[in-house]
Amino acid sequence: MNRHEENYTVNLFNPKQGYMRGEVVIILAILVGWGVMNFGFQAVLWLLAENPLGEGIFTRLTFFNLPYHFWFTAQFLPLWFIILCVIFNIYLDRLTERHSRRRDRTYE
Repeated sequence: MNRHEENYTVNLFNPKQGYMRGEVVIILAILVGWGVMNFGFQAVLWLLAENPLGEGIFTRLTFFNLPYHFWFTAQFLPLWFIILCVIFNIYLDRLTERHSRRRDRTYE
């Protein structure tokens, strides 16, 4: 069997034009959104600490009878991860639809 083998190279820092470049942009945007929420909130807690123990405005505020910093870390950040997964899939589907050469129209 004689197969035509193509050489595929994938480089995250220098993606090819088209689909791969769009995919890398989506991945980087999602990672930035994840990093800003996870590490940015921790930096805000550190900056707003009023004493060396870390107590501040977010430890005094309550949300559903829990300190706000606990609610944000335990409840919102996992929810944010799910939201980012949904956003990633939506944009990746749009990108795939845009760059698809053959479209299966049997479902229409």
